[in-house]
Amino acid sequence: MTLISAILVAVVALEHLYILVLEMFLWTTPRAMRIFGTTEPFAEETKTLAANQGLYNGFLAAGLIWGLVHPNPAFGHQIQLFFLGCILAAAVYGGLTSKRSILLTQGLPALTAFVFVLA
Repeated sequence: MTLISAILVAVVALEHLYILVLEMFLWTTPRAMRIFGTTEPFAEETKTLAANQGLYNGFLAAGLIWGLVHPNPAFGHQIQLFFLGCILAAAVYGGLTSKRSILLTQGLPALTAFVFVLA
């Protein structure tokens, strides 16, 4: 079970690193605009805000990675649960206020990993 939970946590961390790249560096590209459902003028106007959001996603990924590599497995699990909980809270908020698909794309992987880390 530990290997499966570690893989799931790593997948969530990679997802948030991908979001970091999209929001910080690719925000005004056609790919990012398609993914986030934005227009070119909107993307240009919100480039700085998106970069800030991307940085926060990077912090979430860093926390999950920290939890995975922490030398004390019990403390590492606590770290993983904390950051997965943060992602779940953000996914629920984003799903209710911004785009409902956030519940599936960010919330479901985090919830799955959370359950496996708890198990």
